[in-house]
Amino acid sequence: MRVLVAASIVVVIALIAVGFFWVNRPQLVSILAPPPADFPRDSFSHEAFESVLGLYLDDKGNVDYETWHSTPDSVARLDAYLAAVSLYSPDSTPERFTSRNEELVYWIQGYNAYVIKSVLDHWPIDSVTDVKAPIEAVTGLGFFYRLRFKFGGVAYSLFSVENDKIRGQYRDARIHFVLNCASESCPVLRPELPTGPELDTLLQDAAMQFVSDPRNVSIDHEAKKITLSTIFKWFRKDFINDLQLHGRSTNRGLIDYVASVAPDDLRSELDGTDGYELVFREYDWAINSSDL
Repeated sequence: MRVLVAASIVVVIALIAVGFFWVNRPQLVSILAPPPADFPRDSFSHEAFESVLGLYLDDKGNVDYETWHSTPDSVARLDAYLAAVSLYSPDSTPERFTSRNEELVYWIQGYNAYVIKSVLDHWPIDSVTDVKAPIEAVTGLGFFYRLRFKFGGVAYSLFSVENDKIRGQYRDARIHFVLNCASESCPVLRPELPTGPELDTLLQDAAMQFVSDPRNVSIDHEAKKITLSTIFKWFRKDFINDLQLHGRSTNRGLIDYVASVAPDDLRSELDGTDGYELVFREYDWAINSSDL
C-alpha cells in the first residue's frame, strides 16, 4: 500500500513538472527582416544598431521607447541588425570575428539589442517583469528565460547568453557594467562599444562610472554601513575571481573589488571602512524609459 501511495505521489509530481514546462515552453522571437543592405560580407558590423540606438538614448543612458516604438523605420533598422545577429555569430561564422574583443562585443550588443526588441514588442510596459510566463515561478521568468532569440542560427534565452556565453567564455567582471536589462538598476546603455583595443579602456571607465554612482555604492560612516548594488551580490564570484586573476587582495571581498575600479576619492574613503556592515540595495526593475 505504501509503495502504491509513494508511486502515485511520484506520478503526480512528474505530471505537475511536465505541465509546468509545457505551459512555460520556450517562445521563439522571430526576426523576419533581412540584414542591412550594406552589411559587410566578411566581418560583423554593429553600425546599424548603434546608429539607431543613438537616436533614442539620452545622456543618462535611458531609452525613449515610446518614440522608438512609434517610428516604424527605426523598428525596422533594429530588426535588420538583429537579422544579422540571427544569421552570424562567433560560433557559426568564426571567420567574421578576428579577435576576442570582436566576439565579446557581438554577444554584448546582441544581448542589449534583443532586450530593446523585447521591450518594444511588449510596449507599453512599466517593467521587464511585466512580460510574464504563464506560470511565473521566479521574477523575470517570462522575459529572461522563456523568450528565445537566435544568435548565429541557435536559439538562446537572455539568461543563457549572459551566463553561458558572456560570463562563461570571457570571464571579465567588467561586462556587468555594460550589459543592460532595460531596468533602472542596470548599468547605463552606451551609444557604442569599440571592438578594438579601446574596449579595455571603455570597460574600465564603465566600471568606474558604475561604482561612482551613489545608487550603486554608498558609504554611511555614521551607521558604519556600505550599501552596494545587488549586481555585486548576484555575481560576487565573478568579482572575487577578477581580483584573484589580477593578483589583488581579496581580504575585504567585494569592497576590494570596488576599490580596485573606483576613482581615487572613493578608494581613499573605502580604506577607512574596516568592520563596516555590507548591505545590498533592492533592485529597481522599473523600465529605464526616457522621454526625449
